[in-house]
Amino acid sequence: MICCTLSNGSQIPGIGFGCYKLPEETGEEILLSAIRAGYRHFDTASIYRTEGVLGRAVRNSGLPREDFFLTSKLWKDQMDDPMSAFQASLEALGTDYLDLYLIHWPRPDLERKDWNELDIKVWRCLEQLYQKGAVRAIGVSNFLPHHLMNLLGRCAVRPMVNQLEYHPGYIQEAAVRWCQSQNIQVEGWSPIGRMRLKDEPLLVQLAEKYHVTVPQLCLRFAVQNQIIPLPKSSSPERMAQNLDLFGFQLSEEDLFRIRTLPQLGWGGEHPDRERVKDV
Repeated sequence: MICCTLSNGSQIPGIGFGCYKLPEETGEEILLSAIRAGYRHFDTASIYRTEGVLGRAVRNSGLPREDFFLTSKLWKDQMDDPMSAFQASLEALGTDYLDLYLIHWPRPDLERKDWNELDIKVWRCLEQLYQKGAVRAIGVSNFLPHHLMNLLGRCAVRPMVNQLEYHPGYIQEAAVRWCQSQNIQVEGWSPIGRMRLKDEPLLVQLAEKYHVTVPQLCLRFAVQNQIIPLPKSSSPERMAQNLDLFGFQLSEEDLFRIRTLPQLGWGGEHPDRERVKDV
């Protein structure tokens, strides 16, 4: 497994496994299959309600806790009490530290006019957790440059990670380039576009050219753009395929062909707008 180095020197595996919408009945076995496939980086959140099953899978894997990189996130309705939210996540996961803790969204709702002051308050709590060693790295999720500028102007510890929706057809280039210019590692959620991209003609053509699947093509695209993708799957075969990204390399021409696709597969969520459904 390749690793990336965060701005504080922490090592983070370059591919993660997303824990959103894990089935309650089979979630632990899915995660154990992912561990057997080679995943060590797992991304969850309090709102996913999967912290408990992830914690059980880690404990039942037979591997030491320090072999894993575990991320969780603070949900919108927890922003007024970040310390309690963090402690609840630790208890659910059955661990005494997190490798990465993120603010899930920059605004609890669109009516909250003082979101910038709230973000500062929450971030200072994350700084305290980081400074006392309860979390190895801290960051944000779904923050655009203007949200991050608010933090950078007033924080003691700079965000190390920003997690964004990222896949062919929705690459958020302005936000990604700005984060990379600030040495903030970008992680990509929904990196294969919820399978909405599987029939896109260009991606199908390129997958055939490189003798890979469309999901592998999407994930390799993320990796070559210095993004850590967070795929998820319930199939052991696809889990293994999603890690098998290093036997091929996209040409510069093909990277630009993918980067200049029209908007495709957007999930409909934007931090400063109402959610768009059925996109």
